[in-house]
Amino acid sequence: MANLRRNGLIWVLLCIGVGSLWGTFNATKWTAWIDFRGLYCGTRCLLHGHDPYIQDNVAREYLSEGGQRPTVASWAPPNAPRLQFQSLTVWVNLPSTFVVAAPFAALPWGPAHILWMLLTGAVFGLAILLMWHVGAGYSPRVATFLACVIAFNCLSIFAGANAAGIVVGFCAIAAWCFLRNRFVWVGVLFLGLSLAVKPHDSGFVWLYFLLAGGAFRKRALQSAAITAVIGLASIVWVLHVAPNWLHEWNVDLATISARGGINEPGPSAVRDGSIYSIVDLQGILSIFRDDPRFYNTATYAFCGALLLVWSIRTLRMRFSPNAWLALAAVAPITLLVTYHRLWDAKLVMLAIPACCMLWAKDSSLGKAAMLITSAALLSTGDISLVIFEAIVNSFPFGVHGIVTRAITAVLIRPASLGLLAMGLFYLWVYLRRIPEQQPGAVGAALEAEPALELH
Repeated sequence: MANLRRNGLIWVLLCIGVGSLWGTFNATKWTAWIDFRGLYCGTRCLLHGHDPYIQDNVAREYLSEGGQRPTVASWAPPNAPRLQFQSLTVWVNLPSTFVVAAPFAALPWGPAHILWMLLTGAVFGLAILLMWHVGAGYSPRVATFLACVIAFNCLSIFAGANAAGIVVGFCAIAAWCFLRNRFVWVGVLFLGLSLAVKPHDSGFVWLYFLLAGGAFRKRALQSAAITAVIGLASIVWVLHVAPNWLHEWNVDLATISARGGINEPGPSAVRDGSIYSIVDLQGILSIFRDDPRFYNTATYAFCGALLLVWSIRTLRMRFSPNAWLALAAVAPITLLVTYHRLWDAKLVMLAIPACCMLWAKDSSLGKAAMLITSAALLSTGDISLVIFEAIVNSFPFGVHGIVTRAITAVLIRPASLGLLAMGLFYLWVYLRRIPEQQPGAVGAALEAEPALELH
């Protein structure tokens, strides 16, 4: 067991290194750190006393910092320059993001983006290692395989420098801190920061700890207090510069989500080249009926029902080692319910401990967990989807007939389908009477779970 864990650690570290370096190298291409560049310019716009929720203000800031209007490569979709410039200059983040990004935006671009990338690599890499460490207590081989799949498929995190790398990392580290009852205040701070920047990524993970009760509820409330302080300070700051920010924010959200916008989940994403990066359930449903009133309503109703069942189960059961099952169930549902992309989908790393725990049973349930979790991780992996896209790129996407639409959904939305299967599977397992662990199978992991004594 010790040799397996040592070798597994080496493999995971190697994959983290290769994945991050490969992603950073790809950042020198036409997408160069585009997400952080937008975050940086929007925050500098506010620092200079200009309303960042007005696109022209952010555009002037971007151009004054030496930025150039995007041009399209010969292999890229013709609409790419417009969408890229939209992602750079349309600010749709909450005001609380300004406070978190301000220390970086106060610096010149050179040191700012280097420090941001170093922080992203440290936080994201540590999160993967911690999830691997928990899973390895049950099954080192399975934990190593799953962690390596995520680590090697993180190009979008480092090429675009999206804040999701830090947010997802903070969220996973906080879950580890809480469930292991170690470095608790670090977990409280990290979860609070995660909620402040991307509440739609970490919100339901926070909800688990709130519903779990006991000391976990206290920690969830402490994290929420940190988020509230950041949010209040941010709103006071933004109101001073942009008193109409709320209306402008809603306009910006409508702009990027409208037909032809960068975040539109509809079939036109095929032409825009963002077809594989959008992972929410709306992307599947829009193939069958391209009407936001339909696919938004259906998604909220379906995912809302799943979350209601999950919440009731969480309220009724006391904390147990199966807390990881609860997080494995809610992570994919989080990604399905509203707008998310590949970089947000790295949240599925929370399923590594649960999958390893089920595998330790050496049963059909463990094999099913391994198959479904692997499929979800691969279908949301950057490299996997690039290969998949190349294979099906010439497929004539149909818009007529239920069978053709179903085939189209499978071919162009594999990530969404993988997350859907994963969410349903782990929710089903979570709702079952959890079987007892085999003696000795998870001893190493349970010894490191002092949080079990909190109730």
